[in-house]
Formats: sequence, C-alpha cells, structure tokens
Amino acid sequence: MPVQVRNGIALLLPNSSIQDEIKSRLESGNACYHSVQNLLSSNLLSKNLKIKTYRTIILPVVYGCETWSLALREEHRLRVFEIRVLRRIFGTNRDEETGEWRKLHNEELNDLFSSPNIVWVIKLRRMRCVVHEAHMGGEERCIQGFGGET
Repeated sequence: MPVQVRNGIALLLPNSSIQDEIKSRLESGNACYHSVQNLLSSNLLSKNLKIKTYRTIILPVVYGCETWSLALREEHRLRVFEIRVLRRIFGTNRDEETGEWRKLHNEELNDLFSSPNIVWVIKLRRMRCVVHEAHMGGEERCIQGFGGET
C-alpha cells in the first residue's frame, strides 16, 4: 500500500484508494485481534482490562491516518469489525424472559462500551487534523485532507 508521510501526516499516494487502505488496516486489525483473541474471551480478566487491551493494541492498528474520507460502505466495514471485537469482549447475556443465553444487540454493546465508536473517532481525528493544519497555515492541505479539491 503506497503511503507517504509528510510533516507527520500520512498521505495516500495517487495510485492507491481509501478502500484499499481500509482493507489493509482491517486485515492488520484482524491479525492483531486474533493474536489476543484468547485474552479477550478469557473469564480470568475483567471487562475493563479487555477494553483497555482493545483500545491500546487493536484500535491503533485500524485507525490509520486522519485524512480518510469515509464512504458509508467503509464506515459499515469498520463498525462491523468493532462490533465483532466487542461481542468477544462482553460475551453473551441471559435473556430475562426466556432465560436463554443470547448475543448482545449492537445498542447494548454500544452502551456497555461507553466510548465513541471507531467511525466517530476517525472523523474526530480528521477534524482535529484539519483544525491543526488551518492554525498552522496549511489551508490547502486541509481541504485535501477533508476530501475536497484545491
């Protein structure tokens, strides 16, 4: 994947696409996830420690660069990845009515995780990058980083 770093900012080269970069990041994230999979499904560790493991080991691999302009398809792929990992961390839940074990719904996982989802964090980082560049006099790069033309 051709990526070039300028002034601490990772830029995709012209013959690359955001979809390819996200695919590469998700593959790396999956590899990282599988390396700690037993840890995340262990009953010996607290949920807080599992969440910290997710935030410090897996998420930084997937985040990538702040200049991603995400289409809905890429946002969905990132959320699917995150939900899958969160399901492993939080496990199953006993249904109050039937008494059977079931997977947690996405809304329940979001409430339990109590942190911004991966797509929101990427957008927040992109906005932070744009604001930083605007203050540093790089308005032209900001517009490019925000998905616009210069």
